[in-house]
Amino acid sequence: MSSQAPDASDVVDDIDASDEETFDDEPGSPLARGTGRHSLRFLYALMGISAIFCIVASAVLSIESYHLALNPKAVLSCDINAAISCGTVAQSWQATFFGFPNAFIGLASEPVVLTIAILGFCSTRFPRWFLFCAQVAYGLALIFAYWLFVQSFFYIGALCPWCLIITVFTTITFFTLLHISAIEKTLYLPPRAQRGLERAIEWHLDVIVPALLLTTLAVMIMLKYGIQIINS
Repeated sequence: MSSQAPDASDVVDDIDASDEETFDDEPGSPLARGTGRHSLRFLYALMGISAIFCIVASAVLSIESYHLALNPKAVLSCDINAAISCGTVAQSWQATFFGFPNAFIGLASEPVVLTIAILGFCSTRFPRWFLFCAQVAYGLALIFAYWLFVQSFFYIGALCPWCLIITVFTTITFFTLLHISAIEKTLYLPPRAQRGLERAIEWHLDVIVPALLLTTLAVMIMLKYGIQIINS
């Protein structure tokens, strides 16, 4: 009996099919089941809590910016010493990078994030393009938050506690949204890149990376301002 050689198109189809398989399709994968920390309800709840912290911090900073506009010599509630001083940071050019207090950005954008979180918690399914745009926008927000930290730490020479709260929870929100994007496959990644992102989530890199980032910030702050913070 003669065996028939496989058609070339069948081989190509098999290769393409194998490329489209994703890590979360593996049997028993928590990412596929959406259980535990991979639950969308849990992730949206975490995103909502982070947004609330950012809204509160942005509101306080906005109010204090108003007080400074009325009286540039005003002493703010978080003006503790030379190292911990919202007033010093607020009067720098970096604090009004777009021509108005940066806190106004958080005051306008974080309620949107909170709304997305509430709708997601209620099992709303967003369009792929919408979550992709949200991820990009929050990526820019994360970059801006860390740029402001670098400016405060190295150039302004003072830290703003409310700004640090925003930096912390912006970091948490970004990686939470990235976790959601991995589950929902909304980043328009090639199949292998999507598999890599899913593996990273399974290996808890969405927790480890932000933890390392925030730990690094904490160590930097304590090394430079630790004595002043303790003495305050």
